[in-house]
Amino acid sequence: IGIIGSLYLINRLKDALLPFMVAWLMAYLIQPFVQFIQIRLKVHNRMLAIICTLLSIIIFFSLIGWIFIPSILTEIDKMRGLIQNFIAHSDYVVSLPASWQEYIREKIDFQQITDSFNSKELVKIVEDTISRVWIILTGSVSQIISIISWFIVLLYLVFILLDYDKILSGFKNLIPEKFRPLVLGIVSDIEFGMNRYFRGQSLIAFIVGILFSIGFMIIGLPLAVPLGLFIGLLNMVPYLQIIGFIPTILLCLLRSFETGGSFWIILIAAVAVFVIVQLIQDTYLVPRIMGKVTGLNPA
Repeated sequence: IGIIGSLYLINRLKDALLPFMVAWLMAYLIQPFVQFIQIRLKVHNRMLAIICTLLSIIIFFSLIGWIFIPSILTEIDKMRGLIQNFIAHSDYVVSLPASWQEYIREKIDFQQITDSFNSKELVKIVEDTISRVWIILTGSVSQIISIISWFIVLLYLVFILLDYDKILSGFKNLIPEKFRPLVLGIVSDIEFGMNRYFRGQSLIAFIVGILFSIGFMIIGLPLAVPLGLFIGLLNMVPYLQIIGFIPTILLCLLRSFETGGSFWIILIAAVAVFVIVQLIQDTYLVPRIMGKVTGLNPA
C-alpha cells in the first residue's frame, strides 16, 4: 500500500518534481567543479564559486561550438552539393553494381535529405519554433506554468549547490542510525566506482571520437568531424559505435561519386579506420584508462 501510494503521489506531483530532479542531477554533476574552484583556486565564497563554475561551463561549450560549428557547416554545405549532384547525375558510381545504385535511388529520398541541409530550411525551422513558442506563451495557464517550472530549474540548481552539503547530510540523517554505516558504506562504494567508471568511459569516448574524426579526414570522407564525434558519443556504450558504420557506408558512396574512385577502395579505407581505432581502443586506451580508474589489472 505504501509503495502504491508513493507511486500515485509521484505521478500526481511529477510536474513539480521533475524540474527539481533535473536540477538535482545537474547539481550532482557540477558539484565537483564547484569544490575544485573553492579548494584549489581559493574561492571561499560559495556563491561566487557557483557563478564561476556556471560561467566556465558556458564558456567551454561556447568555445567548442566556435571551434567545431564552422567546419561542420562547411561540411554540411559540401554534403548538400554532393547529394544534389548524385540525384542529377546520370552516370553510375564506379565499381558499384548498377542494381545496387538503382535500389539506393528508389529506397532513399535524397531530395528530402538535401532539403534538410538547406540553410533556408534551417531558418524556416527556427521561425516555426519561435511561432510555436509564442503560441505557447499566449496559450493556457498550465502551459505558461510548465515553462516557468523549467525556468525555475536554474533557481533550483543554484539553491541546491549553495546548500549541497547540508542537503546531503539531511538525506543521510533520514536513514535509521542502526543501518546508517552499512547503507552509507554501500552507497559510497557504488558512487565511487560508478563515478570513476563513467569518467574513464567518457575520456575513452572523447579520444575515440577524435581518432575517428582524424581517420575520416585522412581518407577524405564527407562530414568527417560530425561523424567521428557521433561515433565517439556512441562509444559511451562499449561497441555501440558499430551503428556508425551505416552512415559511413552512405558517405563512402558519396565520396566515390565525388571523386570517381572505387567505392570498394573507399569502403575498405573506412573499415581500416574502424579496425585501427578499435585496436587502439582495446589494446591501449581501455586497459590503461579503465584499468587505472577501476583498480583492475589490464589483463
